[in-house]
Amino acid sequence: MENQKPIPLKNQDNSPYWEGADRHELILQKCDSCKAYSHPPGPSCAKCGSTELSWERQGNDIHGKVYSYIISYRPFLPGFQDDLPLIIAIVELEKVKEVKLIGNILSCSPEDIAIGMPVKMIWKKMNEERSIPQWISE
Repeated sequence: MENQKPIPLKNQDNSPYWEGADRHELILQKCDSCKAYSHPPGPSCAKCGSTELSWERQGNDIHGKVYSYIISYRPFLPGFQDDLPLIIAIVELEKVKEVKLIGNILSCSPEDIAIGMPVKMIWKKMNEERSIPQWISE
């Protein structure tokens, strides 16, 4: 069956992030002026407004902890009807605590999810061109 889920689009601000994700590697935008990370990536630093930005490789062994979450019992977009209930989490990265990424926690029941729960990033292939970060409990 063909994927019905929306595929994140690359643009001039997020292209390095998605190119890294497609290779199953996390790459984060960082401000060269104030050294703050910006996620989601944008045309300027969210902290100081500088346009002097670079990209920093974090690798592919990414760990974090659940910062917040919701449990969805109905699909908000096409393609998610078979994934219910869906745990959508904000995950604080272990090595870059100021960065929080949103993703689904897979293979976890709603009864088992908890704030502070350790998780590991995995990469889920959406199609031949795009992979997205997801999480599994550790």
